[in-house]
Amino acid sequence: MTPIYFDYNATTPVDPAVLEAMLPYLQGEFGNPSSAHGLGNRAHDAIESARAEVATLIGAAPDEIIFTSGGTEASNFAIRGAARIDEKRRDVVTSTIEHPATEACCAYLEGEGHKVTRVPAQADGLIDPARVAAAIDNKTGLVTIIHAQNEIGTIQPIAEIAAAARCRGALVHVDSAQSVGKIAVDVEELGADLLSIAGHKLYAPKGVGVLYIRRGIALPPLLLGAGQERGRRPGTENVPYIVALGAACRIAGALLEREATRLSTLVGELFDALERDIPGIVLVGHPTRRLPNTLNVLFPNVSGRKILEQCPRVMASTGSACHADSEKPSAILTALGIAHDRALGAVRLSLGRGTKQDDIAAAARALAEAWQRVAREPAVAAAE
Repeated sequence: MTPIYFDYNATTPVDPAVLEAMLPYLQGEFGNPSSAHGLGNRAHDAIESARAEVATLIGAAPDEIIFTSGGTEASNFAIRGAARIDEKRRDVVTSTIEHPATEACCAYLEGEGHKVTRVPAQADGLIDPARVAAAIDNKTGLVTIIHAQNEIGTIQPIAEIAAAARCRGALVHVDSAQSVGKIAVDVEELGADLLSIAGHKLYAPKGVGVLYIRRGIALPPLLLGAGQERGRRPGTENVPYIVALGAACRIAGALLEREATRLSTLVGELFDALERDIPGIVLVGHPTRRLPNTLNVLFPNVSGRKILEQCPRVMASTGSACHADSEKPSAILTALGIAHDRALGAVRLSLGRGTKQDDIAAAARALAEAWQRVAREPAVAAAE
């Protein structure tokens, strides 16, 4: 049977129009953007056009957009750089439910002598702005918070958090890898000083991303070299992929409202179908403040990994780190207070542009049948 791809939060396919836009720069338009001849000038102009497309999608100015190799580099650039701006404000405030690209940076800074305060999320996945505000003092240089949590889809109250940070003189970094292209993201409305984007989450290729840096912020670069990207990210630009990201942002902006409505409806239907066939299945995260495409559920009394092994037609993620002989529950879920055994039952189902109405009933049926098979396994083993 035709596979059903429900792992769009992990990565998206390259949109055909995005591929068409980037192909010329892999072929005849191969110039170096720093070259002063025609090929170089056209490559330079293509980059600037893409920069403007990205800026338009997030409500920024083009000169605030810096291209990177992806979301992880963008977050490293932002977090490690911001912590070095002011030696008197070296502390960082973050949360307990960040993406590893943020958490690893914070752990690295701790090893370098920076104080890092991790504010716990509530049981519904929301971070309380008041708790963040209480963690900020006159030594805090940066507050870094994920916009939409990648496993559970909960959308954080970034504007309120940013307002509290600004009142206390701290910069705000927002990891928007999962939100850009799925919901409206405006850097002014959010109050972001720094914001990370990953191209492969919005139908561009893997290997390209963006860091938004608000004008006036003197963020030190991670890399040294020539003067590309205003000296902030030196190295010859990846022209085809940058062009691709610009096209992806243009398309995302055009489709944003329609796709959000469509996917939210499909996700609701999917959960309703799973609830009918699987007594005790539980939704993880906030019921309404969530990405329109994301559904994280706990299958009762079973392992989510085993569910997906028994249901190869549905390509999804568990949200747990699986090892050869054991399973470890997702740190995000246990940070929400979910017990170890229950957290092992997690499956993340994330939909996208390729998801069709017929996929919903078929996936729900296949997952329910897999749950029934897995749930019977202990009884079968005991009988034997």
